[in-house]
Order: sequence, then C-alpha cells, then structure tokens
Amino acid sequence: MRLRNKPWAEDRLNDFPQYVIHQPVSHKDKWHEVFGNDNPLYIEVGTGKGRFITEMAKAHPDVNFIGIEVYGSVIVAALDLLIEADVPNLKLLNVDAANLGDYFAKGDVDRVYLNFSDPWPKSRHAKRRLTYKTFLEVYEGILPDKGEIHFKTDNQGLFESSLKSISEYGMLLKYVSLDLHNSSFEGNIMTEYEEKFSSKGNRIYRLEAMFQ
Repeated sequence: MRLRNKPWAEDRLNDFPQYVIHQPVSHKDKWHEVFGNDNPLYIEVGTGKGRFITEMAKAHPDVNFIGIEVYGSVIVAALDLLIEADVPNLKLLNVDAANLGDYFAKGDVDRVYLNFSDPWPKSRHAKRRLTYKTFLEVYEGILPDKGEIHFKTDNQGLFESSLKSISEYGMLLKYVSLDLHNSSFEGNIMTEYEEKFSSKGNRIYRLEAMFQ
C-alpha cells in the first residue's frame, strides 16, 4: 500500500497532547495514571484511520483503549475522529509495534486487537506479519497470564498463516470464524477496510487466541 505523505502530520499530532501520548516510555507500568482509573486497557495494533478503536471506546466506557499506528500520515485521521468523539477512555500512540515492550510492562495491557493487518504475502516477508512469532512474543510480554489477541482479516492466506503461527506458539484458540458476517457473533464493530471489503462480497475471518 502506497501511503500519501502528509508533512504536516507530526505538527498536528504534537498539537493535541491530550489525545496523543508523545513519551510513552514514561508511562510504563503506570498507564492507569494516564486515564485516571484502574479500568482494563485494550490496545489496537495498526489502528489505521481509527474507526474501530473510536467506536469501541464509545461502546465500552468502562475500558481504556489505545490505538497504535506507526505511520503518522495515517494516524492523523484517527486523531480527527478522536477529536470529534472526545471520549476520555481513548488515546493514540504513533510508534512501531515491534517496540511495545519499551512502553508497556507485563500486564499493563489486557487485550490486543489486530485488524486487517498488512498481509505481507511473500514468504520472505513473513517476519513482518503482526501474527509472526516475534510479534507474539512482544504481545505476551505486555499481556497478563492468559491474555488474549483478537484478530480480523479478509485475507485468507494471512488468516491461515496466523492460525499456524498462533498454534505453533502454543496459544489456545478460543474462537475461530471463517465467515464472520454470516456467523452468530454479536457486537462486531467494523473497521473502514472491513466495510469496504465485505461490501464487495469478501469473506471476513476472525479469531480469538489466549496465551497459556
């Protein structure tokens, strides 16, 4: 995916410190202070334009959320949604998911969402997939014992490789759907990509996995 460069994005992110956390390392092991409560913390890795995480924050005011996106030119769209929604239980982080262990201690995060991640279809790029074992190690390092990953995609190849990676890591698969929108699953909140792909007739895959 070719991203449109937005040279003004960094300045805009800096203009809203109430929504965008700029020194996350200083909050490691004390994220409850950022939100002013002890509610569970759920993060979305690869939050994109922010529709999912914003709607989740609206729907679950008793949970704290952080949307994480490495591309500043993308996360500014999520910032615009957050400014409009003005929900107190959502913050944004413009960082690389590979470094989450620098910002979160073990048990800081209660759940990780991965939605429509880049599939990196070529075998030589497998290590870049957000469900590859090295990323699973990162998530395990910030989640509590039996912490969960919830994953959605329209890409069958990515879903199959994710099932393999997660199973080989020794995680427990709690839920698997090969056609989410035609399943009995309730409470699904769609991402921008999900709405686009499903409207074209693409099947949506979903899983929930737990570390053991």
